[in-house]
Amino acid sequence: MQLKPGLKLASAVSPAQFVVIRGAGEIALTHGGVAVVTDAPAESAADGLAGEVLVGKRYSDESGDLELLCVKAGGGVLAADGVELTVKAAKALPASD
Repeated sequence: MQLKPGLKLASAVSPAQFVVIRGAGEIALTHGGVAVVTDAPAESAADGLAGEVLVGKRYSDESGDLELLCVKAGGGVLAADGVELTVKAAKALPASD
């Protein structure tokens, strides 16, 4: 799937929805082992999906070149090119005296 910032995506197996924050190019993006779609999300979740994506969390790859924001939660593991995406850690604020 051709990704670009601002593209809205939906899971084909759960009600999860995502927005591309960073990343461009041809990337095989899956959720719950099934390719994500640009259409409306699934109304019911498939049974037995491992993992869960959480609303408001940013998911990225190890290189940091791809970043997705979860705008609607759902069961299933989010992966790009077969590699699971992880929750992006918040940046530490500078200490104040």
